[in-house]
Amino acid sequence: MLSIIVAKSKNNAIGKDNKLLWHISDDLKRFKNLTTNHTIIMGRKTFESLGRVLPNRLHIVLTRDENYKVDNENVKIIHDISELDKYVQDESENFVIGGAQIYASLISKCDKLYITQINKDFIGDSYFPNINENEWEIIEKLSGPKDENNFEYEYITYQRKRYK
Repeated sequence: MLSIIVAKSKNNAIGKDNKLLWHISDDLKRFKNLTTNHTIIMGRKTFESLGRVLPNRLHIVLTRDENYKVDNENVKIIHDISELDKYVQDESENFVIGGAQIYASLISKCDKLYITQINKDFIGDSYFPNINENEWEIIEKLSGPKDENNFEYEYITYQRKRYK
């Protein structure tokens, strides 16, 4: 199964110049806790923005660049979105971690969304797609603890609605 994990602003901004727009320590810990020992799926720019291979996770990197190579056993390069079908069908949870084009391409294949909703607008150059409230239901909502930024934020988990 595919799940999305993302931190986004009120106006859906997620990044600028291939960087996050904020630093929220608790959110980074949550990301680590949720994704460790799982597969993480991302575009090439997101992978490069990480700066390193994250421990205890298989990284699937989607790129159109047929010559793109990474010499690490925990990184698999793919060139076609159809190569992700086995992760969609997988019983275990696999996390889509960005960027904007990858989120937009895969949200329709996801069963869960783990959203860190920052209650402030930011100017960015990449944005998360709008969440269609007719397709998703909130199954958990928690206030994030105060941090060094004094941002108000929430952790919201959505599950895809199942129609009978």
